[in-house]
Parts: sequence; structure tokens; C-alpha cells
Amino acid sequence: MIEKIKKWDEELFLYLNGQHLDWLDPFMELMTGKLIWLPLYAFFLFLIIRHFKKGSIWVLAGVGLAILIADQSTSGFMKPFFERLRPCHDSRWEELMFNYGGCGGMYGFASSHAANSFALATYLTLIFHHRIRGFAWLYVWAALVAYTRVYVGVHYPMDILIGAFVGILAGWLAWFALKKAKRNYVRELRVKEKE
Repeated sequence: MIEKIKKWDEELFLYLNGQHLDWLDPFMELMTGKLIWLPLYAFFLFLIIRHFKKGSIWVLAGVGLAILIADQSTSGFMKPFFERLRPCHDSRWEELMFNYGGCGGMYGFASSHAANSFALATYLTLIFHHRIRGFAWLYVWAALVAYTRVYVGVHYPMDILIGAFVGILAGWLAWFALKKAKRNYVRELRVKEKE
């Protein structure tokens, strides 16, 4: 069964990766990078400070926790454990795939880009769901970031799907941890005030 899924994953990768367009290549390489998203991250920071004021530190701690969980789960545990070569490091695909702008580390399962993007999307959607309507558009952004990784030839589709799942889970875990930590902090403050 695992071999069938792997074969299907490789075939889907070759199909999706083969759908590139020359004029789109520079755009996709830009979208897969980190610098292009700095204005978006600055906008998130502005929204967090504007809506949460003094409580912003709690929200930002949750952002850090979500990304830490997602990134360490994929890069720190999964990649070295599974040791699945990135497609761009697999000699079987040399003449069959398109790789634009480098390859990255040796192993690709699961995608840290997908995990981190979906962790941020999930966490911020949970944080803002009562304050800003339609914040779930962040999942479209996360999916775009994740898809660029297949487009540029550094991840298989399954790397992306599992990375997205890890990211969503990390976002939920960070949100629950933030709520619990904040509740405990407020409880301790009340106890100190009574003393």
C-alpha cells in the first residue's frame, strides 16, 4: 500500500511539476521565498497590535509557538527520520522534472514551508475569528506557498499535504496552549491581588 501511494505521489509530482510556464517561473520562485512575504507579516503584526493592544505579547508568543511546533516537527523530526529525498535530489527525475532556483536540503518529507504557512494560517484564523470576518483567506495564501514547492521541484505533493496537516495541528495546539497559559496567568494575578 505504501509503495502504491509513493508511486502515485511521484506520478502526480511529475505531472504538476511539468505544468510550468516560462513566464510564471520567476513569479513562483519569488512566491516560494521568504522576503516577498515580509509586508504581509508586518500587516499581521499591525493587526495583532491594533486588536489586542497589551495582550499582543500573548498572541505573538502563540505565533512563535505555532511555527516552532510546525518547523521542529517537520525539519527536526520528520525529515531526518523518514529520509525521503527531495525530488530535485533524486537522480531518477533529472531529465523528467523542472527545478527552478535551487534544491535546498537533502530530505523533503514533510514540507516545512507548508507546515509553517498552515500553522500561521490556522493560528491567526483562530485568534481573529471573532474580530475580523473572512480571515480564513489565509488558507489560500498557505496553499499557494505550499504549491510553489511542487512547482519549483523541491517537494512531492504528499510532502505538502502532510506538512499542511502538521501545520494545522500546530496552529491548534498553539492556540489551546495560549488560552491555557493566559487563563493560568490571570488566575495567578487574581490570587496575588487578594493577598
